[in-house]
Amino acid sequence: MRIEDKSIEPPDTLSWVKFSSISWTHDSNGFFYSRYPAPEDEEKLDAGTEINSNLHHELYYHFLGTNQSEDILCWSDPDNPKHTLSASVTEDGKYVLLYTYENCDPVNKIYYCNMSDLPEGLKSYKGKKEILLPFVKLVDTFDANYHYIANEDTIFTFLTNKDAPRNKLVRVDLNEPNLWSEVLREDGEDVLQSAVAVNGSQVVVNYLSHVKNVLQLRDLETGALLHRLPLDIGTVSEISSRRKDKIVFIGFSSFLIPGIIYICNLEAEVPDIKIFREIVVPGFDRTRFEVKQVFVASKDGAKIPMFIVARKGICMDKSHPCLLYGYGGFNVSVTPQFFVNRILIAKHLNVVFCFANIRGGGEYGEEWHKAGSLSRKQNCFDDFISAAEYLVSSGYTQPRKLCIEGGSNGGLLVGACINQRPDLFGCALAHVGVMDMLRFHKFTIGHAWTSDFGCSDKEEEFHWLIKYSPLHNVRKPSDKTTQYPSTMLLTADHDDRVVPLHSLKLLATMQHVLCTSSEKSHQTNPIIGRIERKAGHGCGMPTQKLIDQAADRYGFMAKMVEASWID
Repeated sequence: MRIEDKSIEPPDTLSWVKFSSISWTHDSNGFFYSRYPAPEDEEKLDAGTEINSNLHHELYYHFLGTNQSEDILCWSDPDNPKHTLSASVTEDGKYVLLYTYENCDPVNKIYYCNMSDLPEGLKSYKGKKEILLPFVKLVDTFDANYHYIANEDTIFTFLTNKDAPRNKLVRVDLNEPNLWSEVLREDGEDVLQSAVAVNGSQVVVNYLSHVKNVLQLRDLETGALLHRLPLDIGTVSEISSRRKDKIVFIGFSSFLIPGIIYICNLEAEVPDIKIFREIVVPGFDRTRFEVKQVFVASKDGAKIPMFIVARKGICMDKSHPCLLYGYGGFNVSVTPQFFVNRILIAKHLNVVFCFANIRGGGEYGEEWHKAGSLSRKQNCFDDFISAAEYLVSSGYTQPRKLCIEGGSNGGLLVGACINQRPDLFGCALAHVGVMDMLRFHKFTIGHAWTSDFGCSDKEEEFHWLIKYSPLHNVRKPSDKTTQYPSTMLLTADHDDRVVPLHSLKLLATMQHVLCTSSEKSHQTNPIIGRIERKAGHGCGMPTQKLIDQAADRYGFMAKMVEASWID
């Protein structure tokens, strides 16, 4: 839709777009995006059910109102078919930046193209498939992550983890690409997650401090602290502004705050922050609940943060149903957010729900991430198990009332933990999990995950993986009084990220090993699968499907842990 006259333009259809950003040129004629080549059997293929490796990611530019076949091929790298590409246009509209990623590690190359130097603009490249945009190499090694923050003509500011596992701001002049200077040094404890240039010469920086976001206003040129911007304990979902603007919009949420958009006026001597919009959920009284953060000692003594959300004043008598969620991978931080389905079960099923910030995530920077990856992946499972043991020993719950939940890499977490400690849990919900750790790299984008997991094609890494792969470690408990917890494996028939064969193979293996044998099985807890139709890895799922899935999995949990409905 055109904003000026609110007219509706005919839709443009772009196919095979995956792992892509969208970045518009300032003339509004079109945008950069990334895609994979169309498969040979495109006409017969049910898109989303393919399992072949995703290879040869390419960068294109699409002109509005034209067919995709006319799009400009801006960059391709046939010598490195596993690399992925993304692009962003700088705020001044002059440059397009090309980011190249080798895998899921937080490192990238960065090239740039000065679009103002193109004699006839991007249109001159139409129909010239063999001629790519004249990108110039700025960083041509995979030794660190670089993310654009601002530029003043050729002088660029980037957020990077170069020699700074908790990130910092640096500056470089494109005319002197070997001379980099530090603008804002790495903090000794907190992780610099993002930065947005505002008000001409200032920058709003967003730190993660013990899994809670903290905002500061700093000088863009020197990095000097100007003001601390007050916020509740929670998560900053977005900072929206332009460098020329004196107004900043801040998206915020927490376990008990559905969503607030703050407006911050930087014209005053002291920044003025007010609520601009707030989401109100009818019937929800946040004052009836409380959030605690505890630090749990893991098996090796590492302190693991965990949030615990419960009704105020509960008795610590181990009577409460408890839901423990975790992820622990790919440098992803699990921060406080509002989940209406979990609030619902806390209110009406008296469930205590918890989030364990285990190693492998990004909560304390790249060192925390690396402490839960590759040969140290077992730390993730040890951390999660320790969090569960804390909930039991502290009186929140007991094993038969404890349910664990995770998705994708978190589904792997759940699968590994029920193999290693089936006695500790009463229920398990594993969404779209990576369950076959010996073959995951052979399907769709799985080859990119070897940076976190390793690869079974290498002998040393095979021995890491075989020790915890959920599919290969299902064992009938030797203790006849112990059985696997009631388990629901959730997947979808069009998941083209973690293909459904992972969950289906584990489901078949668990049912065979635990429930059928020459001896009488003592596995009476159900092992079931839930397969969503016409859906993928979870992102973009229609609201009704989300509601149906939440009702099914938490209804299953409630029955298995004997949670009763209360008004």
